[in-house]
Parts: sequence; C-alpha cells; structure tokens
Amino acid sequence: MTNRQERAMAGERAMAELLPGYLRDVPRQGHIYGTLSYNRRSKCWTIKGEPCVTEMAKRLFPGSERRRGEARFTANRRIVGDVNWLMLRYPLEIAARDRALWEKALDQAREHARQRELAARLPARVTPPEGTFVGELRDFQKEGAAFLMANPRTLLADEMGLGKTVQALACLAATGELPALIVVPPHLMRNWEAEIARFLRVHGSAPRICVLSGLKPYAPPEADVYIIHYLLLRGWKQALPEMGFRAVVFDEMQELRHAGTEKYSAASLLAERCERVIGLSGTPIYNRGAEIWNVVNILDFHCLGDWESFTREWCDGYGNHIVRNPALLGEHLRREGLILRRTKQEVLRELPPKRRLVQEIDSDDKVYRELMRPVMEMLGSLSALHPEARERALLEEQISRGERQATGVAKAPFVAAFVRALLDGGERVLLFAHHHAVMDIYKRELSAYKPAFITGRETTDQKERSVARFMNGETNLCTVSLRSAAGLNLQRASCVVFGELDWSPAVHSQAEDRAHRMGQQDSILCYYLVAPQGSDRDMQDALGLKVSQFVALMGDRTPDMMDAQNGQKAAKAHIETLLRHYRDEKG
Repeated sequence: MTNRQERAMAGERAMAELLPGYLRDVPRQGHIYGTLSYNRRSKCWTIKGEPCVTEMAKRLFPGSERRRGEARFTANRRIVGDVNWLMLRYPLEIAARDRALWEKALDQAREHARQRELAARLPARVTPPEGTFVGELRDFQKEGAAFLMANPRTLLADEMGLGKTVQALACLAATGELPALIVVPPHLMRNWEAEIARFLRVHGSAPRICVLSGLKPYAPPEADVYIIHYLLLRGWKQALPEMGFRAVVFDEMQELRHAGTEKYSAASLLAERCERVIGLSGTPIYNRGAEIWNVVNILDFHCLGDWESFTREWCDGYGNHIVRNPALLGEHLRREGLILRRTKQEVLRELPPKRRLVQEIDSDDKVYRELMRPVMEMLGSLSALHPEARERALLEEQISRGERQATGVAKAPFVAAFVRALLDGGERVLLFAHHHAVMDIYKRELSAYKPAFITGRETTDQKERSVARFMNGETNLCTVSLRSAAGLNLQRASCVVFGELDWSPAVHSQAEDRAHRMGQQDSILCYYLVAPQGSDRDMQDALGLKVSQFVALMGDRTPDMMDAQNGQKAAKAHIETLLRHYRDEKG
C-alpha cells in the first residue's frame, strides 16, 4: 500500500469517527415497514407505511402528523438525520425516483454533523491571511470571526459597538467567499461601502464594490462585493438568487422578523442559494417566538421545526408568540451554531474606557442644495469684498453657520434612524447637535422614545428635569446642545452620538465627558456621524477623525487652548475652500 493510499484511508477513518451513529447506513435486509418518498411541492419527505412506524413517527415527531398511515418531515438537514435514525429501527423502501435525492440529502446531513463536530475542534480565534484584511482585531473579534467561519449559516448577535461589521468582513476575507452580497438598512449603505473599502482586500488591492439601486433589476458591473438595501429586495426577488453570490450578509437582521412580506420571501430565496449566510443584529429577539423563528428560518430553513411544532414545544401553545423559556432556547441556538452573542460587560477588559468611531451616513441632497442657496449668495458677496474689509469676518461667520446648518438638517433624518437602532438595542444615548432646527427634527423623528432635551432654550428647572428624567431611567435618550453640555452629569449613558460636529476638539471632549465620568462602569462608545457633503469632511479632519477603527482615535487627553485656536483656523480655511469652489464654478 502506498503512502498516499494510507493517508487517504486515515482521512476516511477520521471522517468516519466524526459521524454520529444515527447517520450510519440503514441495513437493507430484514422487514420493510413502508416507503419513503419526496414531495416536491411541499419540500418534505413522506413516510407511508404500517401503523407501527407511522404511529412511532408521530409520537416522536409531533410535527410530522398528517393523515392516517402517513408522516411528513421537512427536508432540513437536521430533520433528515432524524428520519435516518428512525429508519435504523424501521427500514423503509425509498422510492426509485427519489433514491439519488435521498442520498444527496443524507450526505448533506452527514456533512452538517461533521461540521458541528469539527467546529468544536477548530482554533478558537482566527486572523485573516495577510493581504486580505487591513486592521487589527481584538481577541473577542478573532473568536467571532472563527465562529462565523465554523458555522456557515449563523447569526452574530453581539451587543452594539463590538464590531459585528468588521467580524463579518474578517470572515469573508479569511474564506475568500466572493462575490458576496450585503443587505442593509438604507441609512447604513454608505457606511458599509466605506468599511468594505477600508478593511477588505482582494488580491492585495481594494475590492470592487457595486451598490445596487432601483426596484427594476439590471445587469450590474462585475464586482467583489455588492450592496443592496432591504426596501429593494422585493424588486430584485427573482434576480438576486441567479447572480451567483457565494455569501450573503444580512445586517440588522431583525428587519426580517416578520414573515409574509415580499422582502422576507426575497431574503429566503436568496439565502437558499448561498453557501454562507451571516446575520448581524445587536437586538436578537428571544421572547417573541414568531420573530426569532422567522429570523433563524432565513438562516437555515426549519432548523427549529415548522411553525406549529415550534410554538407547541417552545411557546405556550399552537400559534402562541411567547417563548416559555428564552434562556433554554438561546442555549439551544448557541449549541447548534446558530447564534453567538457577547455583551460589552463580557469583553469589557478588552475595551478601552472610551472608543471613538466615525460612521458615514447618508443625507438628503435636495434639502442640502435648497438650504445652500442663500449661502451661495453670501459667497458671491464675500468674493466681491476686499480681503481687508471690516465686514468680511461677520460674513464668513454667517456662511459657516449657514453651511453647517444645511449639513445638519440634510442628514438629520438619517441620524435619527441610526439613533433609533441604538435605542431599540437597549442603549442609553446622549445625542449632541448644534442647531435648533436640527434638534427639532430629532424631536419629531424620535418622539416615540420620549426624549429629554437640553438645548439652551429651557429654564433652569426644565433643564434639571431633563437631567433627572434621563438619569432616573424615564427615558433612554437625551438630546443636548454641543454648547450647553458644560457641568452636566449624565454618566447613565452608554453611547454618545454626535449628529453635528463642531470645529473645536475641546467642545467634543467636554461633551463626551458628560457620560465618561466618575461612576461610569461601562466602555463608552462615541459615534461621530459624518455626511458625504457639506462641512463634515473638513471638520472631521480638523478633529483628527481620519479613519474608522475600533480603538480610540483622538486619545483621552484634555484639549487645550491651542485646539480652540486650531479649530478657528480650520473653520477659516474651510471658508477659503468654499470661496475657491464658488469662483471656479463662476469661471
């Protein structure tokens, strides 16, 4: 026997050791109790046979109940294993036209069982190969990437701020499963595009990214990663499964918690055709059975059985939506490799006390252009002034204020959508802004959360009442003016969100410290939300927020007066840039 043959036999023995006993071949001799056939319309395996076997099937698997002398089983790889186990006791004749289909289904069940066994033996942490990924992962993120690699159809449900996006990209980098499709809420499309370009590499170069748009499908250019938002899925329902994606990532997967919609149906068809399906959600739903069943059903069809069986066994009865023992269900999902969740408290030692993250969000171009009309007129007046004119400084201030407000108003609805996701995830948010017009939009968009406001327009009593409402847990959202934050004690917050930026780093540092104070036990995450147009880009550079990463970007030092002077210089330089663009356009 050659060395190659010996190695092959050793490999076969190792694979056989991984295979549990209930998946071994069914003996062909002895009494045959009935038949096993496949119903292509309902996608299920059907046993028709003697009462002893159908009665046993219905007693062991209540969801299999149908008419007398018949039992049905969903064609899920876990359930196929159960059917094979039943056939070891009650051998069945497989219909001739379905034999090849059964062998394929049984192979998939066996492969799944081997993968579950191998998952326990794989490295606990994974680092993507050199040249495929840019950036450093923390240890818990390496563990998350390893979990995603070991479980091809799973939900990463880490608490917000722990880097689910970067873990998913690390998994794609390590497996090379491209092209991939990323399905996201509309307000996160720009951020995903930026993060993919920042972290992922294909053959050492930046990946080709294609953003799909419109409800009418078309032939998109060849790319490594495609991005689409949930509202477009219904239009692309038939096209996406045929585009050859190897992997799909559903960000904020709680978007699919309601079945019966075209969006849900499109996601289900898409997931069925992909080798790897990754769900990301900081707000997994354990207590409402309908919702968690719908979510994991996209990942792996009927992995929790059919809806009737699930509600009967896990909930309070047929069709009931409340899970009787959420902790037990969570343990089952984790054991099956269907979910991984870590909280900030669990990984707190790996996190710095304060983390800053730049998040790119969308804005309304039409609103921005409309609000910039008077600003452009002022730029025309500024262009005509002598450089030493006395009124120049006042006009520059008006231009800066007008452009900042246009930037803030245009992105305000998208900022509100981002904050809404944080609040739904259980975060306690301080939302900072500068302009009253912007805060009025937040008030309207986030009214359901009964936010507290400290905007400079309140009396002393009203301000104290707003602080008390937030600190006493009457609301999880407090909107604060950037210039009204001094002296406030709001350490109950777990997140700080800057919906608008200021030129001075000192203003931001003071705002962050409203939450990051003595008595704060959490790791504070500070989101800087920047729009692709307007003043945000130059302000971002002035603040030193140049890249998005999962470590502190500006450090924890206290800004001094030099920072304030630099902020003023940066603001003036920005006006000069606007003026040059204005003159160039006027030719």
